[in-house]
Amino acid sequence: MIYLDNAATSFPKPASCFREALDAYLAAGASPGRGGYDAAVAAEHQVIAVRRAMAAYVGAPDYVTCFAANATDALNTLLQGLVRPGDHVISTRLEHNSVLRPLHHLREAGIISFDLAPFNAYGVVEPRALEALFQPNTRLVMLNHASNVLGTLQPAAEIGAICAERGVPLLLDASQSAGAAPIDLLAWKVSALAFTGHKSLMGPPGIGGLVLDPALEVRPSRWGGTGVDSESVLHSREYPERLEAGTINLLGIMTLGRCLERLATPEAAEAAGREAMLHARLVEGLAALEGVTVHCPGSGAGRIPVVSFNLEGWPPHDVGMVLDGDYEIAVRTGLHCAPLLHQDLGHGAAGSVRVSLGPFNTAPDVEALLAALSEMLGQS
Repeated sequence: MIYLDNAATSFPKPASCFREALDAYLAAGASPGRGGYDAAVAAEHQVIAVRRAMAAYVGAPDYVTCFAANATDALNTLLQGLVRPGDHVISTRLEHNSVLRPLHHLREAGIISFDLAPFNAYGVVEPRALEALFQPNTRLVMLNHASNVLGTLQPAAEIGAICAERGVPLLLDASQSAGAAPIDLLAWKVSALAFTGHKSLMGPPGIGGLVLDPALEVRPSRWGGTGVDSESVLHSREYPERLEAGTINLLGIMTLGRCLERLATPEAAEAAGREAMLHARLVEGLAALEGVTVHCPGSGAGRIPVVSFNLEGWPPHDVGMVLDGDYEIAVRTGLHCAPLLHQDLGHGAAGSVRVSLGPFNTAPDVEALLAALSEMLGQS
């Protein structure tokens, strides 16, 4: 199989990171923060190291990392823990359902109102368009850093400056960008970032979280055991325990830590450079095929290696089925959980074909896809 769906989850995974983490987990033998004996303390120290590594990786070493099940869990935790009745939220029409659905839920419940900034012909939200949506009661701005459909990076620094001027926190959804693009929360004046481990960070599913400014007052939405303040029937007010109820995913955290270490190696930098070249070749090759429409095309700076397109006369679902069945090429088709983006591009319910590259893809992978599409269009 040629795997070209890394925006859904990266594959294959770096096996050495997973094996090392599993060995360490099996040797740890204790739950972090749940005992004063040596094994429990050692496990807690390993978790603390990953918290610090994650915060440093996104340019905010003094921020706190709170773990969650995934980015969706983290986004819900921050949104529901920050807004109050009567608040207004700003987001964009590029967003994933992990943002859109919680916003709609809170609006239907009569708790908040919200507005969504449009994106331009290049797949980018212009800061002035977002700035125009501010209201006196705007409490939060939520921004998808990298579109999971178009691969476009949004101007987080400019939007962060606008938010900082108004004293409104900016939450960056880095589900696609963490591990695929540089992130500097402090320089960009971002108050919080949501991440997931299983995409470009190359980690396992089931681990994600928030990296946030400890001055940000996020109310817990779940309550329970934390291993601290056990004498109180009230949930801990201290970060990270404030947003972590119950036993945390130690194996997932340990694996994520090894994957973060891997991202700092020369081999990872070399793979990122190869991805960029493959991305450019993919965009070039698609442009040379008659009957292919690439949506908001481009490569290089301001992009992650994700491309969305349609074939004339071919429903996207059929393209994916033929590529899989006849050519053993795995791509994603449909709405990619970003329905408003497709609505604005005029795709209706059919959506598009999405190709997303990863560090283990090769030039023959891209050429095989282009050759397959050429055959399907009768151009070979």
